[in-house]
Amino acid sequence: MTTKTVSSKKTNKTPKLSVAPVIPDGPATKGERTRAAIVDAAYQLFLRNGYHGTSMRDIAETAGIALGGIYNHFGTKEDIYVAMVAERHPFMNIVPALQSASGESVEELVSDAATRMIIALGQSQDMVGLMFIEQVEFSGKHVSQLLKQYYPGFKEFVERLNLVRGPLRPIPMPVLLRAFIGLFFSYYMTERLIVERQPSKHPHHDDFAYFVEIYLHGVLAEG
Repeated sequence: MTTKTVSSKKTNKTPKLSVAPVIPDGPATKGERTRAAIVDAAYQLFLRNGYHGTSMRDIAETAGIALGGIYNHFGTKEDIYVAMVAERHPFMNIVPALQSASGESVEELVSDAATRMIIALGQSQDMVGLMFIEQVEFSGKHVSQLLKQYYPGFKEFVERLNLVRGPLRPIPMPVLLRAFIGLFFSYYMTERLIVERQPSKHPHHDDFAYFVEIYLHGVLAEG
């Protein structure tokens, strides 16, 4: 395998992780505002206390409504959780980011898409907490529903890799997608949890470029 020099214009910029979350337009009707207040209250409480550590009464008090008012919008606490996940999960930002990526070659498209994905992850500051709740308290049972909802957008991005300049190895599309998301999610997490918290012993400005190179060309030098 040939190792390429890290020199692409699109791979030498480290994405900025500190990005303000995207705030959607506010709900228009009183009912929509009440529903949004319930979801927002549940979001705060679930992250702070966990799903099982939060009661419907807690949500009502935090939302500033009567307990019975919740049931005009949601039948159960899990219904609130499902609505919250649908509205706050990182996939909501990641898929449009990948769909908006551009590039005339595989290298350029991967670099731009990875940059946009990392910035999108920065718009979901509490995603680790949400993922922890989903895995620990629900054993990941809602993940399949999320993947079904967002998979077409992910699939569209991977299919575009076959349309731009640069031949690809015959790797199954789901594997290409998993490797892409896994590698650059790990970049984002290690950047936040390790690199940003430790005194710099070596320059990190090329780290993102190396992650892109590893995804595209691996780590083995030509033997």
